Amino acid sequence: MSTKSTILQILSSSKDGAAVSGEELAQQCGVSRAAVWKAVNALREEGFEITGTTNGGYVLDSSDVLTTEAVSSAFNSTFPQFAGARIECFKEIDSTLSQAKRWLSECGSLRTADGELTPAGKNYSNAVIVAEKQTAGRGRSGRSFVSPAKTGIYLTVIYAPKGGITDPAKITAFSAVAVCRAIKKLYDIQPSIKWINDIFYNGKKICGILTEGTTNFETGIIEAAVIGIGVNIEDNAEAFGGELSKVAGGLLGGTAAREGGTNTKAGGTRPTVNPSSRSVTRAQLAAQIAGETLQVLSEDAETVIHEYKALSFIIGREVEVHTLIDSVQGIYKATVVDIDQNAALVVQLPDGTKKTLISGEVSLKSESFTG
Repeated sequence: MSTKSTILQILSSSKDGAAVSGEELAQQCGVSRAAVWKAVNALREEGFEITGTTNGGYVLDSSDVLTTEAVSSAFNSTFPQFAGARIECFKEIDSTLSQAKRWLSECGSLRTADGELTPAGKNYSNAVIVAEKQTAGRGRSGRSFVSPAKTGIYLTVIYAPKGGITDPAKITAFSAVAVCRAIKKLYDIQPSIKWINDIFYNGKKICGILTEGTTNFETGIIEAAVIGIGVNIEDNAEAFGGELSKVAGGLLGGTAAREGGTNTKAGGTRPTVNPSSRSVTRAQLAAQIAGETLQVLSEDAETVIHEYKALSFIIGREVEVHTLIDSVQGIYKATVVDIDQNAALVVQLPDGTKKTLISGEVSLKSESFTG
């Protein structure tokens, strides 16, 4: 970890925001006082509000700065089991998902002949890429994902477990659970899931997930999954114009709940989040989502699927199913009756027959998600 990252982590972890002396920072970082001063000034230039005290100490004020150091500091302190994972932030990028695939392409072979990760594979396993803005964000089915600056975070997690990806169908569902956990822990609100990859709160979509993979054609093993996650933190009227404004919203947008009654399964009934939650920085949210994603992928599948079902708000609802077979799109109505242990959607047709969907999309009869 760099001196900047270490200092940022120490100041962020200081109890009650107490000042940390330059001497103590130097000792913990194993550098000179001059090096500490230089690193602190570099952090200030990046936008961090660090105040110097009269006795030579430093205090980190709340700073919503999205940098590699900020995300790394929050990630390493919250998820020490994954400490050391490669993390890189960009002010602007075409797509964090595309960057992850470029990294994997550049590193060459991810695994040895016996399936172990190569040194390059270890470097990129659990890696996290975060961006403040994407110019070519991607969603499912070739759609674009609107990714404006300042009002959201866009990240990709590289997951390359020992032995490769053995159950790819569950990765997106598990990642959706991770996002809900992260938001619940940081903001004390409960978002919900629309199968299979959309996160909703207050009747609006606040997050989308797209998972892709890299395959070794010689072995047939899916060596790594790249999990792209985009979260809208604030409403952005300019970016979410037209039809998009009817569906997309922000986590802190203050949009009034539209579910009605006590139907919390449609995204929660509180119109706004706890005011104290607005102090959560984008770096903290990115770190929490990345860590929760890596954590949930190592957990018992049956338990996570049970949590996924509990977070779903479409079970028992009438939906339109959109399928794509041999480039021919089909649409039919059905009622959602279950989500199985493989995260597949079980629907019942009007004639009583049931279908199990492992792909495709569903939309509610009314996209207003009223109860």
